[in-house]
Amino acid sequence: MTATTSPRFGVWANVYGTWASAHHPDDPIDASWERNRDLVVRAEELGYDSTLIAQHIMNPSDHDRDQLETWTAAAALAASTSRIELIAAIKPLLFHPVVLAKQAANIEEISQGRLSLNVVNAWYRPEIERAGIEFPEHDDRYGYGAEWLSIVRRLLNGEVVSHEGRYFSVDGYRLRPAGRFRERPVIYVGGESDQARDLVADQGDVWFINGQPIENVRALIGSVDARRRLGPPVRYGLAAYVITRPDEAAARAELADQWRLNDLDRAGLEHVIAGADEKAVMFHTFAKYPAIGTNGGTSAGLVGSYDQVADRVVAFHRAGIETFMLQFQPFESEMERFATEVIPRVHERLGASLGERTG
Repeated sequence: MTATTSPRFGVWANVYGTWASAHHPDDPIDASWERNRDLVVRAEELGYDSTLIAQHIMNPSDHDRDQLETWTAAAALAASTSRIELIAAIKPLLFHPVVLAKQAANIEEISQGRLSLNVVNAWYRPEIERAGIEFPEHDDRYGYGAEWLSIVRRLLNGEVVSHEGRYFSVDGYRLRPAGRFRERPVIYVGGESDQARDLVADQGDVWFINGQPIENVRALIGSVDARRRLGPPVRYGLAAYVITRPDEAAARAELADQWRLNDLDRAGLEHVIAGADEKAVMFHTFAKYPAIGTNGGTSAGLVGSYDQVADRVVAFHRAGIETFMLQFQPFESEMERFATEVIPRVHERLGASLGERTG
């Protein structure tokens, strides 16, 4: 698949307080609402198209650290911004579909049509089990999530929903207002198992792929494109962590420094892995490609000079990636560097004007 729209660039909101080392001297851990608001507002000013607000109830790296809550933050960001897409992650186990659909519909109203949902079927056991919620096996979580999403989609479409299924019973429910700005919010799906691929082909709009080498990404896109699909083709996003400098040597030196800092975070990384579902496919992928950052991070290869990183973004875009969801450290200054130095080079290579966006 070749992407037919201009590339879109997004940033991960700092809901954990950092997406890389907790020991970086210029990037103190700060998951506060104030920091996240300022970061997303600045991203919008810089021309970024999206922000992803990941969802955890407790911080998986360290339960003593702060963790920003996704849906209250999304509502506040909807009122604090005017253009940027707000992609709010949701774990179906944590919210009844009727309640979440109503929250989403309200944020869609506040944002005037800028909310998107990122459906992720949970991998971190402690935040589910310690709340007294059953943590089903991997395949059962996807069965639950598919039924959950089918209800949410229909409610957001403004339909009267009656549903009797394995997990939910809904009798004649309808949400208002609905559909004032568009048919419904965009639905992103995360996860790389066969069940995740089936879910996005069946009910999603965009599939988020974790950062990894481009040949893997091409194969993953091909596997979803080959599935039976009703409606428009699936679109694709990629998570990536960026380290870029004027020349490759400086970028590689920075990467080496960040690996040294990363070694200081070993306890936190082990804490995450200890709480993860061993059947979660993404952790098997991560084991093959050690990286700085989460969700594949530097495995996507966006490390190098401004020109090298721009070339790699273009290659991914031509392979089918539309949305690049990016992490940095220190986040704010490196986010600005990427917007100033790399995004113009990408559009120049693709023959697009700097202000062009198709979304």
